[in-house]
This record gives sequence, structure tokens and C-alpha cells, in this order.
Amino acid sequence: MPRYRNLEPTSEFWSWRDQAACIGHDDLFYSAEDEPKGQRRRKEEEAQSICDTCPVLKTCRRFAIESEELYGVWGGLTEADRHKMAGRHRTG
Repeated sequence: MPRYRNLEPTSEFWSWRDQAACIGHDDLFYSAEDEPKGQRRRKEEEAQSICDTCPVLKTCRRFAIESEELYGVWGGLTEADRHKMAGRHRTG
């Protein structure tokens, strides 16, 4: 079981996020289910380029993996990347 499951999200819990390069770019990091794949890939690539400059990249990536985050680009990893790492296949 992921270690974050039983934690209540507080400002201290998310404090690392205050340093994130993605602040203000939510439109790049999350895609609608009905978004065309080409558009999704372009957004993911742009989001990943922002992640490459982020001072909290490793913390963000660890959080996404340990909390089994299903959606968006986190720590430079796409939804598909995380699904592959977990041995699952993304259906959308």
C-alpha cells in the first residue's frame, strides 16, 4: 500500500510543490479523456520539458509513483509511463 494513502493533505504535505516549475501550467499537465492523441502527446512533451528544469523533479516523481497517481504528467512521467512502470496498460 502506498505510504501516502493514509495521510491527510495539508500545506506541509504539499510544501515541496511551492517550488515546482509547473505552477501556472495546469493546462499542459492534464489532458481531457476526449483530447486527440496528437494534441495530448504535444502537451505531454511540453510539460516534460518544464519538468526537466524543475528543482523538485525527483520529489514529484517519487510522490506520483508512491501515491499511484493516475492522471497527468508528474515528475516528468506521463500517465502511460507510470502505468508501464506499474505493469498496467492505459486504456485511453
